Amino acid sequence: MRIFVTGGAGFIGSNFIRYAMAQDSDVRITNFDKLTYAGNPANLADLADDARYDFVKGDICDGDHLREVLPGHDAVVNFAAESHVDRSITGGAEFMVANVVGAQTIFDVARKAEIGNFLHISTDEVYGSVEEPDSFREGDGLEPNSPYSVSKAAADLLARAYNVTYDYPVTVTRTANNFGPYHFPEKVIPLFVSNLIDGKNVPLYGEGQNIRDWTYVIDNAAAQWLVLTQGTPGEVYNVGAGNEITNKQLTYAILERFGLTGEAADARIDFVADRPGHDLRYSVDTTKVRELGWTPGHTFEEALDATIEWYRANEAWWRPLKQAGASDRQGLVRK
Repeated sequence: MRIFVTGGAGFIGSNFIRYAMAQDSDVRITNFDKLTYAGNPANLADLADDARYDFVKGDICDGDHLREVLPGHDAVVNFAAESHVDRSITGGAEFMVANVVGAQTIFDVARKAEIGNFLHISTDEVYGSVEEPDSFREGDGLEPNSPYSVSKAAADLLARAYNVTYDYPVTVTRTANNFGPYHFPEKVIPLFVSNLIDGKNVPLYGEGQNIRDWTYVIDNAAAQWLVLTQGTPGEVYNVGAGNEITNKQLTYAILERFGLTGEAADARIDFVADRPGHDLRYSVDTTKVRELGWTPGHTFEEALDATIEWYRANEAWWRPLKQAGASDRQGLVRK
């Protein structure tokens, strides 16, 4: 199977590529990535000499380029997106271009090229916030509350339109917060871990009571692969591991792994002004993807331990990125 992966040099995309290539020796990957600040060729350096892997620098808004390189593939997996919520609040225009215009462009080119399997990666943020104990199901209405989540909701509706209007088989996954190796160091877990490695404090939005469902990125890659190969075209699948904790609980879990508890842990937290429009709780019902046979392969504790150890062992990967402009005062973000 020849798979065209957009945004494959990013965090989730690179982990998916590595996972997919390990599943089947016949898989061939074309990684199509614009290489913005969060796209890093080093994420897939181990595949550079693999004959089954090919990298093409490109922008999914560039229809002419897509028409040159997309035909001949069996499937598209679209990870390409601007994803940092804080950045969308201070400047949303590029999110609308990349996440909406880009999605429409690649949907259209793939449809006309008769690519028969298209998986579009979305986010649980399109649903908005939900009170306990409820969780969003795939058919629930969309109430996005940030420019980022609005752009992703618009792309989801475009996917629906292409499926209904053109009978084009676009399948959508809406994923919860991911964490793991190769996560850009402005995002909460790698930010906190790298700060603590450097002896710095960690910044926590508001009172830290916002709740997120954390999924190990390798488990998420397994879910995406399963939906790509066994999902029903045109359907939406929620993906989340069910690890719902507050941001404050997450912070203390990380601090504890650095030997910091009690007053020593409290002293390492800097509470900062909350983000505008900060959703209180994300939670999705994952019955549909679990009925396909997916279950998380790692506990939250195992995955957090492995993630922290990866960042301890790979300073050469994250330190240049952080020094190049990822602020150590960023607040909590989702991916």
